Amino acid sequence: MLIPLDLLVKHFNLNIGGILHIGAHECEELNTYLKLGIKNENIYWIEAMEDKVNLMKKEKNAQIYQALIDIEDDKEVKFNITNNGQSSSILEFGSHKTHHPHIKMVDSKQLKTTRLDTFIEKNKIPIERLNFLNIDIQGKELDALKSMDNYIQYVQYIYTEVNTEKVYKDCGLLSEIDEYLKEKGFIRVVCKMWGNCGWGDAFYVRQN
Repeated sequence: MLIPLDLLVKHFNLNIGGILHIGAHECEELNTYLKLGIKNENIYWIEAMEDKVNLMKKEKNAQIYQALIDIEDDKEVKFNITNNGQSSSILEFGSHKTHHPHIKMVDSKQLKTTRLDTFIEKNKIPIERLNFLNIDIQGKELDALKSMDNYIQYVQYIYTEVNTEKVYKDCGLLSEIDEYLKEKGFIRVVCKMWGNCGWGDAFYVRQN
């Protein structure tokens, strides 16, 4: 996380009841969440790669589910796997390959997509007590938000990776996320970019 969560909690007086984290990778943020007093039982993770899911269940006792979140259900897509793991995405590289030439797509898997609202219903996720959403899925953040549909009403805070240029081909842009979340009652209060690489993190708070 480019924006330290403990500083956000302090500055905006956040009251985080539970977390839904989409794009878990290796649950790197778990210790941060726990230090803030959020119980492990109130932290739910989603990760596309099954090997990471199995590893995190074993090593970190995480409540983690395998799913590839997108705007459509049951669409078979090619999921591109990179040599660093963290840059893996449904989308092909755009300017990413110029900004980070050492990161390559080295493999791919055929996976089926799931909408976030479908995932919540199918797995009986207690979304009404998960008021903090963290999304890091390499250019598909806007589609994930849209796929949540009416369940977004339970969310008070959204921390998401954002792009100001086409870091991935056809990725959602910061301006589009701003516009969509404004319609849903959120305002962006913090944004931090990673150098001049066209990507960073943004934090949104519900206003109504």
